[in-house]
Amino acid sequence: MRRRLLFAAPLLLALAGCQNGQVPNLFGPSRAHTFPIFFTEDSALLGANAQGIITMAADAAKADANARVVVRGFAAPDTGTAAFNRALSEARARAVADALISKGIPTSRVAIQPRGEVSFEMFPTESRRVEIHIGG
Repeated sequence: MRRRLLFAAPLLLALAGCQNGQVPNLFGPSRAHTFPIFFTEDSALLGANAQGIITMAADAAKADANARVVVRGFAAPDTGTAAFNRALSEARARAVADALISKGIPTSRVAIQPRGEVSFEMFPTESRRVEIHIGG
C-alpha cells in the first residue's frame, strides 16, 4: 500500500494544482499523444463524446505549436466493400480534421491518413475509429 501511495503522490500533487479545469502537461511539450475517437457502423458523424476528445486533442496541439497533428481514419472490414471502407475511413478522418481546424489548429499542421479496413481483435468498434496523433 505504501508503494502505491509513493507512486501516485506526484500525480496527485500535479492534479491538485489544476486550475480552471486545465490538466497540467506532466510530460513536457515534446511528448506524443494519441486520442482515439470511435464511430457507429457506416457513419462519420461526430457525437458529443467525440467533440470532447477533439477539444482535448486541440488543446494538446496548441500546447506544442511545433508538433505534427496526424489524423488516421479506420473502418471495419465486416461491412461494405474495400473501396467503401476506404472512403468511410477518409470521411471519418476528414470530419475529425475539420473539427480540429475549427478549434484553431492551422490546416498546415493537420495531415489526414485514411487507412481503410483494419481487423479488430475483440470488438468491432476497435476498427471503427479515428486516431489523432500529436507530436512524436
